[in-house]
Amino acid sequence: MEKPWHRHYDYDVPATIRYPRLPVHELLQIPAGAYPDKAALYFYGTEISFWELRGLILRMANALGSLGIQKGDRVGIHLPNIPQYVISYYAVMSLGAVVVNLNPLYTPGELTFMAGNAGITTLITFDTVVPAIKALCREVEIPRVIVTRPTDFIKGMPRSTAADLDMEPGWIHFSDLLEGCASCRRPRVQVGPEDVAMINYTGGTTGLPKGAVLTHANLVAATLQCALWGKVTQQLYSVDRRYVMAVLPFFHVYGNIVVMNYSVFTCSTQILVPRFNIDEMMDIMSRFKEIYFFPAVPTMINAIINHPRAGELEMDRKLKLLNSGAAPMPVELIDQVRDMGINFSEGYGLTESTSLGISNPVLGLKKAGSIGIPFPDTDVRLVDIEEGTREVPPGEPGEIIIRSPLVMQGYWNNPGETARQLRDGWLYTGDIAVRDEDGYLFVVDRKKDMIIAGGYNIYPREIDEVLYSHPKVADAVAVGIKDQYRGETVKAYVVLKPGETASPEEIIAYCRERLAAYKAPKLVEFRDSLPKSAVGKILRRILREEEEARQNPKP
Repeated sequence: MEKPWHRHYDYDVPATIRYPRLPVHELLQIPAGAYPDKAALYFYGTEISFWELRGLILRMANALGSLGIQKGDRVGIHLPNIPQYVISYYAVMSLGAVVVNLNPLYTPGELTFMAGNAGITTLITFDTVVPAIKALCREVEIPRVIVTRPTDFIKGMPRSTAADLDMEPGWIHFSDLLEGCASCRRPRVQVGPEDVAMINYTGGTTGLPKGAVLTHANLVAATLQCALWGKVTQQLYSVDRRYVMAVLPFFHVYGNIVVMNYSVFTCSTQILVPRFNIDEMMDIMSRFKEIYFFPAVPTMINAIINHPRAGELEMDRKLKLLNSGAAPMPVELIDQVRDMGINFSEGYGLTESTSLGISNPVLGLKKAGSIGIPFPDTDVRLVDIEEGTREVPPGEPGEIIIRSPLVMQGYWNNPGETARQLRDGWLYTGDIAVRDEDGYLFVVDRKKDMIIAGGYNIYPREIDEVLYSHPKVADAVAVGIKDQYRGETVKAYVVLKPGETASPEEIIAYCRERLAAYKAPKLVEFRDSLPKSAVGKILRRILREEEEARQNPKP
């Protein structure tokens, strides 16, 4: 059905897509058949071709199968962006087993809940987190633990042994397992689009994390939507020029789709970066004449384009297409990117919507501060915040709800939360937005981040934008904290640019000139850094918890 926003699509983006009915791991056959000798992965100077990658995946799939892993088993992948992650991911799915993504920074307590909730039967992990895994295994029985060292896949580096990795008796060394299997026979397991492919845990801010269940159909739909949305520029770059910066973590659904699966489908080389360190990033990028696609988050983009070496490395010419997601991009930073002549698009999605949902067109009409328009086959409504039943008119804030082939199956072993989030086929996101006269959406804030002060609804995103526009501010966030008189009041946490000084009064006065008095911060705290998630999203929750602990100290 034709939607009002379809008129804003780039000329070659379809309004609807015929999705191939195949599991996501079979997408690898496209580049392995068409460009077998092209590098699929670049890892600190070591290249693995698409054909070599296919062979490694099939050998690992058969090796895992020989250990007894079967269709439907949950396999935890607890790895950074290294070749072993890519091999494990597609190998697990080739068996019809389910990937459970686990952040390497999780504590043993966080891992204990997730491993127990998902019923993990196998865990693939790496050397530096072995102490945490030993603690985990004292709490949860995991029949198989497979351990690797990231440098084992860098040519010229010595390969680790089981003894090197301080493994427990019965644990398995990744490279030994792989090298012990020579079979590249495709597993004879029937895996269909409706089968569960992946569980990603999310939403631990108000209680225990919830495992979003994503099917192969979800992952294939997201991969095709992402690729076809960017086709207008992608087709201008021959396959040999397609390099994608892979620093967004694959254990996060954004990096999983928009970097890893996208790169496989478009025959692009992934430049694997296990962690974001700005100086290391600049060194890695200096080795490439051009980087076609760089999906990132605002903090990464800010650090790169304002790095002292940005001019020397000609980042304006090197970066062809930047994509920002996971957190709102300040308008000041968007303008800076576009002034440099870098193609840019900002989008919106959730773990529950397989990372996608809404985006600005790559070529066409963009609106600064807007997350854009819905993707193909995706319907979006804004409904009243209180009841969630009445569609609000343009200009009025409402909760974003989404219906799409991107929407998850539900939460693993959590029917209560599933029923709250999924209603009549619609995903209730908890995000508040307004829609303008062209149908473009502007996120106001998270429902739970909204500040109610003196009876006024205050959206922190609006305050964040003003803070970022201050010439001395490098990073900032507004948070609602308890106030005896107003219920809540606005506090700003600010990181200044190197060498700058400012007073709280200066920041407050700046905001009062640009915001209604009730929205302006009443308190300002300067910090060296702000707490952030693995993908660079500022964690308001941590700041709220710190403030509550300060206001209510334990005896």
